[in-house]
Amino acid sequence: MLAKKTRLGIIALALSLCAVWAIAQQAPGGPPPGGGRGAGGGSGRGGRGGGGGGRAARTKKIVLAWADTRNGIAQHDFTSHALALIERLGYESNLWDTYIRTDSNIISYKPLMTTGQPASGGPSLATADAIFFLGHREIQLDAGQRADLLKFVHDDGKGFVAAHTGLTALNSWPEFVDMIGGSFADHPYGSVAGTVINEDPTSPFTRQFPATFAFTDEFYQVKEFSREKSRVLLRLDLSKLPPNPNVLGKDGDFPLAWAKMYGKGRVFYGSFAHDEKNWDNPDVYHMYFEAMKWALGITDADVTPRPYTPSAAPVAAAPAR
Repeated sequence: MLAKKTRLGIIALALSLCAVWAIAQQAPGGPPPGGGRGAGGGSGRGGRGGGGGGRAARTKKIVLAWADTRNGIAQHDFTSHALALIERLGYESNLWDTYIRTDSNIISYKPLMTTGQPASGGPSLATADAIFFLGHREIQLDAGQRADLLKFVHDDGKGFVAAHTGLTALNSWPEFVDMIGGSFADHPYGSVAGTVINEDPTSPFTRQFPATFAFTDEFYQVKEFSREKSRVLLRLDLSKLPPNPNVLGKDGDFPLAWAKMYGKGRVFYGSFAHDEKNWDNPDVYHMYFEAMKWALGITDADVTPRPYTPSAAPVAAAPAR
């Protein structure tokens, strides 16, 4: 008799638990299946920032992918694919949400609509944790926006990751040039098959690359660059290319990727990739993935500046993988 009662009790408990589970699955506000992008955030996003209307507090970082290309001499084919890649990396890693914008009005702590009225919601420097930048040439920012952008990185300690065309942007603005590390000075070889030297094979940004490797791209040359302010990660091996009178440095130094601090903020630049298919290279998108994580403060990396070493040999051997 006791055993029968015990069995009935267990069955009743199991039925109760099933009912509770079924009700919980129907309750609003829960995470979507698989813990995807809607987990913990309003409007289907799981990023950070308060929300009215009973929305849960955000838990993920916010990346503002900014690509104002209106004044670009050439509308680069890779831009859309690169922006989509950054969005996908954040989505699949569940580390950040990405807002893609091609206008520059959102570069402000208090963005305005075209009517001059305050914008209602959406991304801004007040809600973002880092910027992924693919702007091109002279972007229109007023004095207030310029001050806000510098404050965002230098004073508030937010991140700024730029790729390829980002080096051509705002070259007439000295403070921006200082922030990103230099300005565009041509691509003297055009698109060429080159050899790249990995100067920092133990860095989380570049440890997936060999000590030297072949790479075909349109390599951007930087001017107004200082190795006393930036840690160079990758550089083009000019000894493997024919002499070119348009190359500025006569010592063979041609940086392609670097990381630096700008005040409290973390800044990364990579010359890759003009060629759209290079964004599908796992080594390339891993570099930008790690750069975004570092810029967002999720990970740390040694970005102490180091002097130029003319030898093609890397500073340290790559770790075993």
